[in-house]
Amino acid sequence: MSDDRTVAPTTPTGVLVMSYGTPRGPDEVLEYYTGIRRGRPPSAEQLADLVRRYAAIGGVSPLARRTAAQVAAVARALDATAPGSFLVRDGTKHARPTIEEALEELARSGVRHVVGLVLAPHYSALSVGEYVARARARAETLGMETAFVERWGADPALVEVLAERVRDAAASVAPEPTTTWELVVTAHSLPSRILDAGDPYESELRETADLVAARAGAGRYRTGWQSAGRTSESWLGPDICELLPALAREGVEAVVVCPAGFTSDHLEVLYDLDVAASEAAARAGVRFARTRSVDDEPRVAASLAAKVDALASATWPDDTGSHR
Repeated sequence: MSDDRTVAPTTPTGVLVMSYGTPRGPDEVLEYYTGIRRGRPPSAEQLADLVRRYAAIGGVSPLARRTAAQVAAVARALDATAPGSFLVRDGTKHARPTIEEALEELARSGVRHVVGLVLAPHYSALSVGEYVARARARAETLGMETAFVERWGADPALVEVLAERVRDAAASVAPEPTTTWELVVTAHSLPSRILDAGDPYESELRETADLVAARAGAGRYRTGWQSAGRTSESWLGPDICELLPALAREGVEAVVVCPAGFTSDHLEVLYDLDVAASEAAARAGVRFARTRSVDDEPRVAASLAAKVDALASATWPDDTGSHR
């Protein structure tokens, strides 16, 4: 019996799946918050506020667990199509293992080529760009070549999954055909100065919103922002909590929020939407629903794996194993 599966190379291609990171317990919150602030410890008030928000979602974010499941799902999808051809590791921006530590582990395994993938669909120089810069810099010192999947907000599998979840959420708050409801597709706000630099972040979120709304059959939709940093500079808006009362004044009876800029449950979803935005909707007299997170949805994981495989094949065509 013939076996048409491709033979894996002696040295697999590394895959670095990058994410933001989160404290794994209350005792790590101060160190984590200090790291986010680039080494500047938060004030007592700032720390207390963050601890309060974690307490409101159960004391700790599920992000580490959810990210591990996402990484495992991508690894399974790669192994299903190219057995043994890829070695997958995760690295985070603000927790352990760091991006640099993950690359060091891949280097110790003999990996020479690494494909980087950030678990965020939309590119900005201030988000995905920073992950890429850190990974590229450390990989160069380790003698490894890199290539990156930098954007996937228009990925068909992602669009299909989000559209399904929009329809499910809409059914819960707008079951009657006569109900006026609106879809708001959100992402993490960033400083407004990115627009002056021609950053594609806002336009990429709008593209995702266009595709998801069309697929879900949402007649009314717009983009919105959430989780802005607490700094003195201007951030992208409108913020979802400010948008909700404005929608109520427009006659909208129900709102479905699809946080397309996030791929798993964590503080910015479980608190900023499920608590803060939900409370803002109640005050405005608007019914509120939030779409379920993508998490380790197999269709999305398989699509991301295919992007990794295709990029590796195009970048290092002389390698064997995953390359068709």
